[in-house]
Amino acid sequence: MAVAAGVLLLGGCASFSPDGGLAKVDALAKERAGLSVQPIKTEQDAARVTDEVSRLLVHPLDADTAVKIALLNNRGLQASLADLGIAEADLVQAGRLRNPGFTFGRSSQGDEREFERSFLFDIMSLLTLPKRTEIERRRFEQTQLRLANEVLRLAADTRKTFFSAVAAQETVNYMRQAKEAAEAGAELTARMAKAGSASQLRHQREQAFHAEVVAQLARAQQAAASERERLTRLLGLGGGQAAFRLPARLPDLPATPLESAKLEQQAMDARLDMQMARREVEALADNLGLTRATRFVNVLELGYLNASSNEAPAKRGYEIELRLPIFDWGDARVAKAEAVYTQALHRAAEQAVNARSEVREAYIGYRAAYDLARHYRDEIVPLRKKISEENLLRYNGMLINVFELLADAREQVASVNAYFQSLRDFWLAESALQLSLNGSGAGGMQMPAGTGMPAAGSGGGH
Repeated sequence: MAVAAGVLLLGGCASFSPDGGLAKVDALAKERAGLSVQPIKTEQDAARVTDEVSRLLVHPLDADTAVKIALLNNRGLQASLADLGIAEADLVQAGRLRNPGFTFGRSSQGDEREFERSFLFDIMSLLTLPKRTEIERRRFEQTQLRLANEVLRLAADTRKTFFSAVAAQETVNYMRQAKEAAEAGAELTARMAKAGSASQLRHQREQAFHAEVVAQLARAQQAAASERERLTRLLGLGGGQAAFRLPARLPDLPATPLESAKLEQQAMDARLDMQMARREVEALADNLGLTRATRFVNVLELGYLNASSNEAPAKRGYEIELRLPIFDWGDARVAKAEAVYTQALHRAAEQAVNARSEVREAYIGYRAAYDLARHYRDEIVPLRKKISEENLLRYNGMLINVFELLADAREQVASVNAYFQSLRDFWLAESALQLSLNGSGAGGMQMPAGTGMPAAGSGGGH
C-alpha cells in the first residue's frame, strides 16, 4: 500500500500548466518589442482575431499595425505555437512513472489448482525521474525561447516587408511622373521634327527614352505587386482583407541615429538564440550525467509475488529483474552523449562569435544607410530643387530650350526616387539591427532590387 500511495503521489505531481507555457513567450516578446502573442485554438478565438484584424484594417497600415496583425493572424506562427503543447506534454510525461504491471497465472496438476499473482514496479524509472524531468524542463524552456525568437523574427520580417512595399509604391508614383515627362518630350519632338525644327536623331532619342521609362514603370509596378503580396502572406490576409491600404510615403528619418556603444554586450545578454544555446548545453550536460549513471544498469524492476494453491499454503515473496551488462557495457551510449555534448559546446562558442559579428555588421549597415539617406535628404534633393528652379528661370528668360528643361526634370525625379530608396534601405537596416540585438541575427542585409531610372542624359543629347 505504501508503494502504491507513493506512485500515485509522484504521478500526480506532473501536470499541465494553465497557459501551456505561453506566458513566458508573451512576456519575452513584450519585453523586447512591446508585442503580444495570442493563440488561436477555438472557433471563438478565430472569430475574435478576424474582428480585430478587420478593425485594424479600417485605416491605412503603419509598421506597428502591420506587425500586430501578423502576430494575430499569421498561421505559420500559430502552427509553431503548437510546439509548446508538444514540449509540455514531453515534460509532463517525463515527470510521470511508468505504469506498474500486474500478472496473473493459473495452472493445474491433477486435482491441484495453483494461482500466481505478481505486481511489478519499475525502480529505475523512479530513480531517474528527477533527472529526466529536469532534462525535459530545459527542453521546454528552449522551446519557449525558440518561439519567442520566432515571434521577433516574424515582427522584423513584417516590418521590413512593409517598408519595402511602401517604397515600391512610391517608386511607381515617381516613375509615372517620369513617364509623363517622357511622353511630353516625345510628343513635342515629334511635332518639332514634323515642322523641321528638330532633327530626327533628337526625335528618336526622346522616343527611346520614353520607351525605356515605360519598361521601368512596368518593372516598378511588378515589384510593388510582389512586395504587397509578400506583406499579405505575412499578415495572413485573404479575400476582401487583402485590399488593405498602405500609407503614401515612408516615415521620416529619426533625428539622431543609435550609438554603437555596448551594443555587442547588450546582444550577448539579450539574444534569445544565445539563451537557447546555453539551455541546450545545460540539458546535454544533464543527459550525459544520466547516461553515465545508467550505463551498466538501465532496467531494474521490483516485483511482488503471491501464489496460492487449493492444496498448499500460500506463497509470498518478491523478484527483481536486472539486465546483466554482459554484451553491452554502455560505452557506446556514453561516447555518443559525450560527442553530442562536445558538439554543442563548440556550436555555442561559434554562435557567440557569430552573434557579436552580426551585431557589428548590422550596425555598420544601419549607420551607413542612415548617413546615405540623410545625405540625399539634406544635400542632393535640395540641390536638385535649386537647380530645377534656376533652370526654370533660365527657360523663361529663353536662355535654355525645352529639351534641357525636360532633362533637368528627369534628373530631379531620379534624385527624389533615389532618396526614397535610401530611406527604405535605412528602415530595413534598422529592423535588421533590432533583430540582431534581440533575436537571432539576420546576417548581411539584402536590399530589394531598386527600380532605377534610365540615365538622365539619355534624352538630352543633340
